[in-house]
Order: sequence, then C-alpha cells, then structure tokens
Amino acid sequence: MSLQLSFAQASATGPRAENQDALRLVTPAPELAASKGYLFALADGVSQCADGGLAARASLQALALDYYATPATWGVAQALDRLLLAQNRWLRAQGNGQPLLTTLSALVLRGRRFTLAHVGDCRVYRWHAGQLQCLSEDHVWDQPGMQHVLKRALGLDQHLLVDYLEGELQPGECYLLVSDGVWASLGDQHIQAVLREQPDLQLAVDTLVASAHLNGSQDNASAMLVQVEQPGTANLGDTLAQLQHWPVPEPLRAGQSIDGWQVEQLRAHSRQSLLYRVRDGQGQAWLLKTLPPERRQEPGAAQGLLLEEWFMRRVAGRHFPELHACSQRQQLYYVMREYPGQSLAALLAENGPLPLAQWLELARQLLQAVGVLHRRNLLHRDIKPDNLHLGGDGQLRLLDFGLAYCPGLCEDPQHALPGTPSYIAPEAFDGQPPSPRQDLYAAGVTLYHLLTGHYPYGEVEAFQRPRFGQPVNPARSRPDLPEWLQHNLQQAVAADPAQRFETAEQWLLLLERGDRQELPGRPRPLLEREPLKVWRTLAVLSLLINLILLLTLLKG
Repeated sequence: MSLQLSFAQASATGPRAENQDALRLVTPAPELAASKGYLFALADGVSQCADGGLAARASLQALALDYYATPATWGVAQALDRLLLAQNRWLRAQGNGQPLLTTLSALVLRGRRFTLAHVGDCRVYRWHAGQLQCLSEDHVWDQPGMQHVLKRALGLDQHLLVDYLEGELQPGECYLLVSDGVWASLGDQHIQAVLREQPDLQLAVDTLVASAHLNGSQDNASAMLVQVEQPGTANLGDTLAQLQHWPVPEPLRAGQSIDGWQVEQLRAHSRQSLLYRVRDGQGQAWLLKTLPPERRQEPGAAQGLLLEEWFMRRVAGRHFPELHACSQRQQLYYVMREYPGQSLAALLAENGPLPLAQWLELARQLLQAVGVLHRRNLLHRDIKPDNLHLGGDGQLRLLDFGLAYCPGLCEDPQHALPGTPSYIAPEAFDGQPPSPRQDLYAAGVTLYHLLTGHYPYGEVEAFQRPRFGQPVNPARSRPDLPEWLQHNLQQAVAADPAQRFETAEQWLLLLERGDRQELPGRPRPLLEREPLKVWRTLAVLSLLINLILLLTLLKG
C-alpha cells in the first residue's frame, strides 16, 4: 500500500513590487517516492538582503534537485541537513559582500512518517480532528521591537542550525506551510476557522492568501496544504534507512548473475574497491563498482561509495562516464558505461610526451570538465593521467570520484591528505581545506607531465614532506613550447595558490587566445596598445607619400 496525498498551493505578491516567496513540491516516480518520499517546501526571501527572491528560489531548486540524488542509505533528516548546510555555504559565497538570505521550511512525507526541516519564521502547522498545532518555532528575537528580526536563516551565519522534527502520519490529517505574510496577519484562530470552513484544499489556500492581504498584510503571502489520504506501509526506503547499508556482494565470478547483470571478468582490484566488467540484457558492456569484502564493516565505506555515485550523477555529461539507473539494485554497487580507449597514463607510457596539437585539445577538454565540476560545487581531488580516459571517439572523460569533495557535505578524517602525492597542491600539505585552486593545481601538474614526462617540482613520494620553490620551466624538456604556453603552465602549478588561475574558465580562455595573450614583463606591440595612433600615423605617411609622388609627376 503506497502513500496517497492531496495538495494545493497559492502565493500572491500583495502590495510589494516583487514576490520573494517561493514554493516547491516534488511528486517523483513511484520508485523514488517509496525510497525518498514526497517533498514540500516553502522559502521566504529576506527583502533587506541583496536578492531575497533569488535566495529563496535557488535554495528550493537546489533542494528539489539534490535531495533525490542523495544516497539511498541516508536518512531523510541526514540528507536534508547536509544539503541545507551546503546551500548555506553557497548563499554566503554568492552574496558579494551583501547578505543573501532566506527562511525555509521543508516537509518530506514517506511511507508512514514525516520529517520537517525548518529555519526562520515561516510556519508549519498540523491540522487534525479539528485541532491546529504549530510544529515549527519562529527563529526571531523576543525583545520588544525585534519580533521580526531573524536570528536564524539560510545565508545568515557560517554555522547553520536547522530544527528537525519527525513523526507518524495519520489518515485524514493536513500539513499547512505558510509564510509570515499569512500567519502574522491572520493568527492561529483565523487560520483554524478557514481550514474548518473550507474542506477543498485549493479554496482553503486561496482563502488564506487573500484573507492575509485583506487583513492588511504588507508582505508576500504564500500557503501550501498537504492532506494525507492514506499513509503508506513500511517500504524499502525506510528499511534501508534503518539498516544504514545495502549488503556488499560476495566476490563475483565470471558467468555469475547479480540483479540481472551478467559478470564477465574482474577488471581491477584494490583495497578501496572492486571493478567488474558486466553486460546488460542487450549485451552492452558496463563496469560494476563495489567494495571488497574486507571493507564491509568499515565505518562510512558504504555511504562513501553511494556518495561517489551521487557526485557522478550530479555532473552527468559528455566529460564523465554515463551511469546506469540500476532500478533493480538490491546490493551495494553502482554501474557505469565502459568506453573503448585508454587512460592518458597508458598513452604517455606507450608514446611518450604528447604532440602539442593533441595536448592542446586534451587540455581544453580537461579544463571544461573541471569547470563543470566546480560549477556544481564539487572538487575531484585526484586529477591525474590515470583518471583521465581518452575514448575512441576522441572524448576525454574524468573518472574515479572516490575522493570527490562537496563543501558542506563531506568531512575528511583528521590529518587526512587525499590524493596522489605528486599532484597534491602545496597548501594541502600545510593543512589548508580543499579548494578549486587545488584541483586546478592537479590539472596543471597533469598537463605539465603529459607534455614533458616530468613533474614541475620532481616526483613526490608517499609520506614525503616536499619543499616547493620555483617550478622547472617546461621548455627545459620541450624547447618547442611557445613562450605563452610556458607561462601558462608555470602559473597553473605556482606554489602560491594566489598566483594560480582562479577558475578553469580563466585558464581555458588563455589557451584559446594562444600567442595573442599579454605576458608579464613583455610589452605589447604598439599596434595593440595604441591602434588609433598607429593607423593615424600610417594615414598621414601615406598622404605625404602620395603628395610627393604627385609633385614629382607635375615637375616631370
């Protein structure tokens, strides 16, 4: 028996110039509804900030997209908390010195239970058997004159504190989400009267919103009402959340079948993972990744593998492997497409340093991939030739998200230094937190190595504490490199992160400009610096020459 719901929503701008409230409801496919539930959310952007409407809409958009991509082993509250923490960091980073704030209430109904996440001064009510109960707390100051001043909101503080509440669903009950533009002007008695007199959900929310403005509300007014027609039964999603893991499959053998996949061979075996080539029902080749048996009881190992899968789904595109939906999966693994081709490490080992034309094309594709990652607020942290696959179609794909990091979602063990030593940025050895410039450093070392066969600071061994001075000029190994490319590579691998490229797009633009870019310490040609003066001078000289020729002809 599945969860059955009815719902309605309404929002009105009122006397304000812009509606900074945002509403979002997600009714996913039955499989996702069973495992992740239905999401209902309301956000009220703070009008005194840089762009409250943007903060509200962006927060609900991120929540709606990312919640359903979180690992199935995460509980609802755990998933919401990690996503809201990540969104809080994003809002603080996007404000450009101005606060970008919103309040938010999110309600997830799944199976027989509800989970509420709340921060700010929207309200969530429970309406059942003629009784109205407020489930949320207003995060405002109690002092006189400050009742509408928020003490908690998304984007307000570095450390976000969200209220969570869980409970059992009852048949026939309703959950009401309203912005302060509704509850502050109507009060609980008026809201209760509307719900009692209007059994139709859409009429009820329309009446609440209209009544708020008729009652003098000067704010945007929004309301969302959800009725539980029939609670669900205990489902797979609830079971997984309670068990906290799927079973790790036993080591697989050629010819064996797992959830409909036919195992062909073991492709790779490391302490971290097992990789098998498998085929689907149509005979297409895929790669199945799972954990080795010895990691079954390792804390965080199962969630780490599912988080890796989630990261790859979040950046789906031509620069990354395609993932299979695995709708029949009952064990801990994920499946990605196998592509013909080879890694750049194998290409380098076979043929030596790459020709410049091929290198430029691969550098362009790599920087495009890194740019996509960083725009999704993800860091790869293990960019190197072994993790770059050149397909037979000429497409470069970035592999292995086992060390990927999302600020606000991920936590490293203390003193951890993820990555391959020769590609780890100098500041990471000093304990600095992960950053996009560390990924760009790894991309720089990768491209330097592919072009020269060497490392800019020499090879770094495991457990070595390297010293970083000036990188070796790549022209020492490749005298054919143009000056602009030498400079770009040295900037990419600079020991000081402030001297490196700030974004992948910045470096990509310089690659496309090639020898047209301005280099430090080399003056630009006069034609580039003062084109108008040059052309005026040429025009005057041309006129003088023509006059001289004319006079010569006249005398002759």
